[in-house]
Order: sequence, then C-alpha cells, then structure tokens
Amino acid sequence: MKNIYKKILLKRELNQKMLAVLIDPDQCRGSLLSSTIATLKSSVPDFIFVGGSFTLTPIDSLIDLLKEETKAEIILFPGNANQFSQKADALLYLSLLSGRNPEFLVGQHLNSAIAIKKSNIEVISTGYLLIEGGKTSSVEYISNTRPIPRDKKEIALSTAVVAELTGMKLVYLEAGSGALQSVAPEMIEYVRNGLSLPLIVGGGIKTTQELSDIYDAGADIAVVGNIFEKDPRLIADFVECTRNYGLDK
Repeated sequence: MKNIYKKILLKRELNQKMLAVLIDPDQCRGSLLSSTIATLKSSVPDFIFVGGSFTLTPIDSLIDLLKEETKAEIILFPGNANQFSQKADALLYLSLLSGRNPEFLVGQHLNSAIAIKKSNIEVISTGYLLIEGGKTSSVEYISNTRPIPRDKKEIALSTAVVAELTGMKLVYLEAGSGALQSVAPEMIEYVRNGLSLPLIVGGGIKTTQELSDIYDAGADIAVVGNIFEKDPRLIADFVECTRNYGLDK
C-alpha cells in the first residue's frame, strides 16, 4: 500500500508545493474526459482527486481508467458514503467541521466505515472547512450548513485547531466548486501560522497567479477543478506553476 500521507509530509518539509486536479465524475465525461486524460498524460499533477458534492456516476470505472492512463496518485474526495471505492490509492476521510449537521460530521461515515476498514485503503482523516466563496456552493446546499464568513479568520483557525486536537491529519479550506472567490490569502496565512497540520486549499482558483498567491499564503496542496472543465489544457499551466514555485525566490 502506498503511503501518500508520508509523501505529503515529506514534500511539505522540503517546502515543495503540491497540486491536486479535481475530477467530478458527473461533470467530466465523454470528450471532456478524453481531453482531460490526454493533458494529464503529459502534465502530471501530484494527485487526482475524484468525487463531488452530488455524484451519481459510478466511479470504479473512472478510477480504473485514470490509473491505466495517468501516473498521478488517485485520492477519493467523497461527498457521501456512496462514493467510496477501494480502487483508489487513498481516501480523504472528511468531517465537515465548519457545519453543525451531524450527518456530515459522522453520519455518512457510519454507512461506509466497515467497508473502508476491510478494504485496507489508506485513510487520511481530514478536517473539512467550508469558507464563503461569493455564492451558494453545492457543498453548502447539500450539507445544509453555512460557510465560515470570508473575513472571519479567527473562526477558521479555531475550527482548524479542532481537527488538530482530535487527531486528524489534514485541514482543508474549501470555497466550493466554481466559487466566485477563492479562499482569501489572509485567512490561509492566519490558519497556517496557527496550525501544525498540512493545509489543503481549494475552490475558485482560476489563474496561476491565484495559485501562486495561495502557495505564498501557506497552502501545502492546492485543489483545482472547475476551471479545467472549461479548458483541460490549462492543467499544463497549473502543473508547471506548481513545479516551478519557489525556484525564483
């Protein structure tokens, strides 16, 4: 079994930033999927996250295809228990700490816990924080929880520290797929400075400049997905930006 979390810790120690390309099985299909895979063959991100807030498409066959055609490690990013697949390399075991809906704190977990344990998949427990991104996101609607206001960095840090103190391995700041605004660099930096865990940031990242700003603020892993649904060729630019980050500093 691969030790993806160990890889994350090592790259973080070396200050090497990481990029995850997010693929929503319901959105990335047909010619879009073909174009995405073609780009991923030549421009390999650190990880491919597979999942979505409301995914109806079976994901086993998609993961098989991605493993056959690409070299990136596949990590499940599930919106609910039905999105579990033992074919992936690892699973982000998400708890929506920013909300107060027990269904997404522990409820969905009960539906898949035994299957996950029996699968021997690498499980990476992750404190998931929804941050205001300028519009109602699918996560907000499906989970029936409110995001942390964009300017409330103290609340974000306190929530992230809950993840740390309860033994989770990662913290994920999420503005939501297609967010009008990505998580503010000021919030990222504030959380980074008060947290010992690796930090993932995603949602609303549309340009390589925004990507660099998020890395500058302290994100260890950036997750980009929605913009690639409009033009998969942009993956190459984001991979290059991540690989070259810090070389000229």
